[in-house]
Amino acid sequence: MKTNTSIYTNRYMKTYSSLILILLTVVAFSCGKKDELTVKKDELASLKKDANELRLKIEALEKEISLLDPEFGLANRKAVLISTIQPTVGKFENYVEVAGSVLSKKNVNISGEVSGRVTEVIAIEGMQVAKGQVMARIDSESIQRNMEEVQKQLELATIVFEKQERLWNQQIGTELQFLEAKNRKETLEKNLASLRTQESRTLVRAPFNGTVESVQVRLGELVQPGSPMFQFVGVSELYVEADVSERYIGVISRGDSVEISFPSINESFRTKVSAVGSIINPNNRTFKVEVFLPNLPNVKPNMVSVLKIKDYEVDEAVKVPNYLILQDNRGEYVFIVEDGLSKKRYIKRGRTYKDRSEIVEGLTGTETLVDKGFREVGDNFSVTIAA
Repeated sequence: MKTNTSIYTNRYMKTYSSLILILLTVVAFSCGKKDELTVKKDELASLKKDANELRLKIEALEKEISLLDPEFGLANRKAVLISTIQPTVGKFENYVEVAGSVLSKKNVNISGEVSGRVTEVIAIEGMQVAKGQVMARIDSESIQRNMEEVQKQLELATIVFEKQERLWNQQIGTELQFLEAKNRKETLEKNLASLRTQESRTLVRAPFNGTVESVQVRLGELVQPGSPMFQFVGVSELYVEADVSERYIGVISRGDSVEISFPSINESFRTKVSAVGSIINPNNRTFKVEVFLPNLPNVKPNMVSVLKIKDYEVDEAVKVPNYLILQDNRGEYVFIVEDGLSKKRYIKRGRTYKDRSEIVEGLTGTETLVDKGFREVGDNFSVTIAA
């Protein structure tokens, strides 16, 4: 038993020793590998530091040499990555854009024509009314009483006249009696017709098709002839009125083509200038322009509109985007590309409309303009055009 125990003990000790040896070997290998990685990282950091210092020295030296030798600076300048576009050549049009308002030639105040108390108000604000439709009633009791009295007098005068006429035909009586009876009858007929006209005027009617904008009278209110009762706007004979700056005097005239748009309903159409004012408003230095409107179902009085009136046109013009035009003390310029370099080209600008400008001098339309990157380049900069 002792012998077996010793054998087992020896085997265990050998196995344990082997494991310890393996562990020590692994630890030693790991430490060696870690030390080698640290050395390489330190070496890389040192090289990067040296490279950065060297780059700074190179850049500083290049700047010093460029100051002494400008050609060296141009030759060693880095190329700027850009994109290019071509100027467009074609028709150029300029428009005057002004805001206008839709008005109606039939914008009136409806007033009472007779005195009396309002007995009924039929029309309400926003109501569509046809021509001749009753909008309000004024008390006509006194007029009706006068009509009844005159009617009775007329009946009697008619009987007297008929008798005098028969006698006169029989050559009985005098001519004066006949003429008096006739005059009496005709006078009463005219009085009755006048009273009937007054009675008809107690009914306030719409003078044309339109819309009741406001009601200015109340039930039971006493009105006089000329008292405003309704503001009434017709649905026809609409026009647009706009204030145009005095600098366009002589440019805009009657009959000119004009495009009108209504932002609220997203509609537009072409028409013509129907009238041009001849008086300058001293408050805002503008004059009136009227533009005729056809009958449009969705256009209402007081609606806001935008007028585009053409005031300039050229069949062949060189056009460039506005954002490419720069300016210095000498004037306006753009950058063009020639032989791999950006060149400053001074220009003379004509009219500008929206995002395009007419170039009257400096460009022929065959040049290549610097587009993206135009603010990073200068005169004689080396450029690379992006594919």
